[in-house]
Amino acid sequence: MLFIIALLAALAAGVVYFNAKRRANKSESNLALVGLVIAGLIAFMQVWTVIPAGHVGVVDFYGTVSDNTLRPGINLVNPLANVVKFDARTQELKEVMDVPSKEGMNVELEISLLYSLNVENANRIYKTVGEDYVEKILIPQFRSVVREVTASYDARALYTAERGQMANLIKSDLEKLVTPRGINVDAAPLRRILLPAGLTASIEEKLKSEQESQRMQFVLQRETQEAERKRIEAKGIADFQDIVARGISDQLLKWKGIEATEKLASSNNTKIVVIGSGKDGLPLILGGN
Repeated sequence: MLFIIALLAALAAGVVYFNAKRRANKSESNLALVGLVIAGLIAFMQVWTVIPAGHVGVVDFYGTVSDNTLRPGINLVNPLANVVKFDARTQELKEVMDVPSKEGMNVELEISLLYSLNVENANRIYKTVGEDYVEKILIPQFRSVVREVTASYDARALYTAERGQMANLIKSDLEKLVTPRGINVDAAPLRRILLPAGLTASIEEKLKSEQESQRMQFVLQRETQEAERKRIEAKGIADFQDIVARGISDQLLKWKGIEATEKLASSNNTKIVVIGSGKDGLPLILGGN
């Protein structure tokens, strides 16, 4: 539309300019010339369009939508067509809603949705939904999926580590609904969950009891392991003593006595060696220097 207006303005300025020239009206011709140049520049600028970084352009020529989308940068377009620019960057949608739990309890949930537009399907979204695709498709589907998922979890799960599992389930279920429509879902993190005060205290007390039970199980397991270690150690000592006891015989003791007698006899120190009674008696040192 602006192109047609600028073109008509340029034609009108041109007519005024040539008429002023014939009448030798210099001031009027100069003014008409300035108007002609400005209108011509405006008309020429409609032949080009600039798509910002992270955006995509859809060309709508009086209801006929082009199958080719415009990429970021300067693009040559039909000056009579309307170029609709979509933001294709990752965006955040924040929602605060009351959702049901598995027990039928209402829980206040603050959740975010990180999403982006699939640039390949931008023209199809424009034709089937329009520029307000977030309000028409994404938000209603997102709210529905969140309520459906939370209704399958206990309120306690919303308060514990199962929150991550629930967020992943919301993401996957929402992807099944909106990805075919041209919307990418990046993540659905849970920001805040507000439970009734009494329920929160009950959950915290239960979690505390479970942690204490796990700690006691750990202590018992550690003591059991220590007892097993001591039993193995005692068995090893007993086995060692048994092996040593079986290795000491009368013949060994006799041989050790003979060796000791020989060493004493060959020593240069003054001593008195008394041989024990009996044929197997051992030496006895009574005194010496």
